[in-house]
Amino acid sequence: MKHLAGLASALGALLVAVLVTLTAAAVFMRYVMGAPISWTEEVSAILMIWIIMLGAISCEWHRQHLTIDFAVAWLPRPGRRWLGIAVAQLSVAVLLTMAWLAWGLAQGAGFKRTQILGVSWFWMNLAVVVGALGASAVTLWRMVLPARDPLDPARKDERS
Repeated sequence: MKHLAGLASALGALLVAVLVTLTAAAVFMRYVMGAPISWTEEVSAILMIWIIMLGAISCEWHRQHLTIDFAVAWLPRPGRRWLGIAVAQLSVAVLLTMAWLAWGLAQGAGFKRTQILGVSWFWMNLAVVVGALGASAVTLWRMVLPARDPLDPARKDERS
């Protein structure tokens, strides 16, 4: 699972570098050369969707998603564990539903093309499928093998 998160992080970082380079080139061409590149907005939008969804996998692995856990701290350890399991199960259900719906959207929108480059909308919607499946896989991994998870907060509490 560590490799999935590492791959998502590396690919996301590469896409961010491509997006920054593309944006810099677009600004240079528009304002310095006076010859704007017409397709940069489309490519930037596609890259941003993929960056966000790959980032979701990485954030899930590193437990960096936004949480509000002030009430959890008041629960005894078994209560925290059961609440964590319930939240993880609900998260997996939502993510798998999201992936399933996004797959249907990707298939249904496959005939649609972007205006300038003619890229199929399938590739934009596929990012949602990949991100949701990846994040749900990480969450399931933590539910099935919590003792192997070095980032498990319960294990951190035991060490301190």
